[in-house]
Amino acid sequence: MSNQNLRRDEAAARSALITTHSYDVSLDVRHAADPETAGYPSRSAITFSAAEPGATTFLDFIAAEVHSVFLNGRELPVADVVDGSRIRLDNLQAENQVTVTGTALFSTSGEGMHRFFDPADGQCYLYTQYEPADARRVFANFEQPDLKAGFTFHVLAPSHWQVSSNGAETLRTGLAGDPATSRWDFAPTPAMSTYITTVLAGPYFKAEDAWSRTLKDGTTLDVPLALYCRASMAASFDAGALFTLTRKGLDFFNDLFDFPYPWGKYEQAFVPEYNLGAMENPGLVTFTESYVFTSRAADSQYQARANTLLHEMAHMWFGDLVTMAWWDDLWLKESFADYMGTLGVDRTTGWDTAWVNFASNRKAWAYVQDQLPTTHPIVADVPDLEAAKQNFDGITYAKGAAVLKQLVAYVGFEAFIAGSRQYFKDHAYSNTTLAELLAALGAASGRDLAGWARQWLQTSGISTLSCEIEEHDGGGTGPVLGAVTVVQDAEDPVTGAQEPRPHRLRIGLYNRDAAGALVRTGSVETDLDGARTAVPELAGMPRPALLLVNDDDLSYAKVRLDPHSEATVRSSLDRLSDPMARALCWTALWDSARDAVTPAARYVDAVERFGPAETGIGVLLTVLGNASTAIERYVPAAERDPVRHGFLTTAATELEAAAPGSDRQLAWARTLAATSRYDAGALDLVRGLLDGSTVIEGLAVDAELRWNLWHALAAHGQAGPGQLDAELARDNTAAGKSGHATALAARPDAAVKAAAWDAAVHGTALSNQLLSATIAGFSTGDPALLAPFIDPYFESLEQVWAGRSIEIASRIVRGLYPAGQDLDGQGGTPDTHAVIVRTDNWLAEHPDAPRALRRIIIEQRSLLHRALKAQGRATQPQTEQPLPQGRP
Repeated sequence: MSNQNLRRDEAAARSALITTHSYDVSLDVRHAADPETAGYPSRSAITFSAAEPGATTFLDFIAAEVHSVFLNGRELPVADVVDGSRIRLDNLQAENQVTVTGTALFSTSGEGMHRFFDPADGQCYLYTQYEPADARRVFANFEQPDLKAGFTFHVLAPSHWQVSSNGAETLRTGLAGDPATSRWDFAPTPAMSTYITTVLAGPYFKAEDAWSRTLKDGTTLDVPLALYCRASMAASFDAGALFTLTRKGLDFFNDLFDFPYPWGKYEQAFVPEYNLGAMENPGLVTFTESYVFTSRAADSQYQARANTLLHEMAHMWFGDLVTMAWWDDLWLKESFADYMGTLGVDRTTGWDTAWVNFASNRKAWAYVQDQLPTTHPIVADVPDLEAAKQNFDGITYAKGAAVLKQLVAYVGFEAFIAGSRQYFKDHAYSNTTLAELLAALGAASGRDLAGWARQWLQTSGISTLSCEIEEHDGGGTGPVLGAVTVVQDAEDPVTGAQEPRPHRLRIGLYNRDAAGALVRTGSVETDLDGARTAVPELAGMPRPALLLVNDDDLSYAKVRLDPHSEATVRSSLDRLSDPMARALCWTALWDSARDAVTPAARYVDAVERFGPAETGIGVLLTVLGNASTAIERYVPAAERDPVRHGFLTTAATELEAAAPGSDRQLAWARTLAATSRYDAGALDLVRGLLDGSTVIEGLAVDAELRWNLWHALAAHGQAGPGQLDAELARDNTAAGKSGHATALAARPDAAVKAAAWDAAVHGTALSNQLLSATIAGFSTGDPALLAPFIDPYFESLEQVWAGRSIEIASRIVRGLYPAGQDLDGQGGTPDTHAVIVRTDNWLAEHPDAPRALRRIIIEQRSLLHRALKAQGRATQPQTEQPLPQGRP
């Protein structure tokens, strides 16, 4: 419906007119377990004030049907006041009450009230997910973040279910005449935004605990804790570890923020088919159930889960207690939570690699996003809800967090925290903009942060730092450094303008010790300001083996290694002892390959040479994934087979050599399976692992790995529907259904691809998770097999965007873009490639297409163009090597 896309100016006008006070919401989901029941009764009673009596405003409600609307005791004619997703309210009084009843729809897209039937036992599970504006799919409301109110929820549901919401349960009563149904009543909440309200209902497994804290005034803060997951996953649910981390996080943030946890209880639910990693609903945080590890997980996955848990906990203050006024300032919550999540892992757990993984993985996401032509400032221009949906990206999260890390270095940690504490005290339960935060931080630090904000928060793009180095003969002591200048290339990818930013960073000097290890032998801290900055402190020092700009990852920038340092890294990366320095060098090599500065095959070679020695499992998983991307996207087609085969050989060899049961063994097993989708050289090993004829000591060939191996066989036409159905019978779970869908769609058959295409683009039966799984399988294989779908893709775009929810439409548009293309090898260029030209034509012919749709297309074009450009960096093919087949 055309009026679902609320504009910023409409929201501003509405918030200037009305002030919301309270909601009383009743939901009846007692019949949810019946698949034939598409919707459920919803009733919303809202009290609010109007600044201009007699004025008009509107409610938001995306419903199957609106049954009644009562405004100040007067029934309004539904046919007259309901227009699509909006309900018009005329002739407002100074104080008002509006009550709306209707039928809301269950969702399979992860938006609104998501309904999931567990294939393991047939049980029905419900949960809600609203950000940025899907509470209106569940109950009528004023759907914008600055119209906060208190919420009281009531839920009718089967008596044997678990039901929860933001507030504490106050009463549970059996329904008269219907003993199978109970009514749950929940306590009113403090003022909050609509998008962080929530309801959970279903036969969830529940674990309970508690946390308490003695406050400065001598009173005790008692917080009930609970954890939920589907009953069929309870055996894999490590509730004890999660409760321990939760209590540590509450200790840490209550002390750090000096503002007692404000939401009463603290519950966390791990739910199926979740669109996000997690969502910060006060009192009831929801997480993807991917964090319930039913198969073997690496230590870095547990660390990532801890990071997410603490990220969401930080939101209880940054985002929930104090909320941005509009989505322009989304960073006010997400950047801070991303920074605080990593800080929390670093300060409260036994992991000492939190900031290493942040540099290697999280910032890499930001670097990719910030080089797209659709990049935006951290403080973005978000004119409407569709734009808000697209801005939950690497800029808002990871770049914002990296810039905050630099701000902490600039103003000092104590000043940063002091400013944050005052910010909470001044704006609790209200809404803010950039100005309020800068005022608090500026007052605490004594610095005027307006210039910093303009250069870092209100500009886009990423700086690339390199060193110009003069050397002098040092006589018998070897070469010494002369003039050293750090050069900053800071081109904005949107405007093309140069926007050099101030950087406070460290330059590290690394040399070999007596044992041959590369160790830091010196460092210089310096401030960069402008395009060129001399570093006179380095002059006269012996030329180090490695000169590392942005040592310790203090700033947000890409780094180009000087030729001498790059040679050191490419010959001796495994000798670099510091984990952060190694991670930064890996990133520099990867950026060089992505930017077509060096051939992508050289990055793969570095991974083959030094990956086996990488001790950080998070970094290893990142570089192995990068190598796979380099092979399939960046290595020229004529060179790809030998490069891929060499990588597969390394994976098989390292799988054999890794310590039994280690994370490294798991990493190489996953790499073997992923690479085998495109190279048949290890299929005997793949089959052996599946049927048990090959046993590698310590390797758990569990459900997740099995489906990855089946995906590889299916991609070569060596796994049929019967075999895949038999595997699904063995693993009849939600993850199993996804693996099954992917493997089925991966088979190299034109009819199979056509069926998958039709199910994704024209069908509506696939849930969000199964849609993504089907697209992943469809996209596996020879681009020639997918070529017939290029024109249908562009022809279907407008229909898909208009006919599907934004979540589902975004998955289809992004996932089915014909990205797996190669240069033609006949003198063509990226700009003349047929798919690039077809994309450009579509964009030119559809200037008025929705901005969010155009943004996705522009981004996919940019990523393809980058891949084609990288393919132009040819290198020599590698010599094919024999593949070990595994121990019997």
